This record gives sequence, structure tokens and C-alpha cells, in this order.
Amino acid sequence: QVRLTESGGGLVQTGGSLTLSCAASVRTFSNYAMGWLRQAPGKEREFVAAISWTGVNPSYGDSVKGRFTVSRRSTGNTVYLQMNNLKPEDTAVYYCAADMDRSKIQAGTAGYWGQGTQVTVSS
Repeated sequence: QVRLTESGGGLVQTGGSLTLSCAASVRTFSNYAMGWLRQAPGKEREFVAAISWTGVNPSYGDSVKGRFTVSRRSTGNTVYLQMNNLKPEDTAVYYCAADMDRSKIQAGTAGYWGQGTQVTVSS
């Protein structure tokens, strides 16, 4: 059973930056796309970003394009989410997800999930 562990969440002011990390409990994670979703209180889970298992072809949700960057070393077991110009509406629990089918990450139906890390952006 693969475990995903997120880190890097916290409290930041509007306009600030944070970097989230998510590590899989295996040395290599070939063939698995990885990505991030988030859920704010009272709202549905929202797709944030995803990247292929080779570390290319990133995709983003509309609300974070141009501000967030997802990255990963080719076939590596860790995915990162660099978040810049943070806004109060980015406040949410951020979840790492992984699946061999990348579309499942975007759909919120990935096979593997982390426990989530809280990001709070103060105004």
C-alpha cells in the first residue's frame, strides 16, 4: 500500500508564497501521475494541478493558473506545489493525489490520497 505524505502548509499573508511537498512511500513512482486538489470549508473539492510521471505536461485549475507551479523529478516519488501571490480564497486543505490515470486526479477520483495539509491565507 502506497502512502502519500504532504508537508509545507501553514499560515501566510495575502501576496505571500508557500511550497507544498508530497512524498510517496516508495523509492520510485513510475507510471503514476501526481497532483493536488483542495477543499475549502463548505465547498466541493477542487482540482489544483497535476503532472505526469515523467515530470512534464503540467496542468492547472483555472483559479491558480499563472500563480501556482507543480513540479516533479522524472519518475520521482515527490511532487511539489509552489504557490505564489496567494489570496484569501486559496485557503483550504490541500490534498496530494496519485493515479496511473491522470484524468482521475483531475476528476477527484484518484486511487491514492494524502491526509491533507492546511493552507491559510490571511487578508
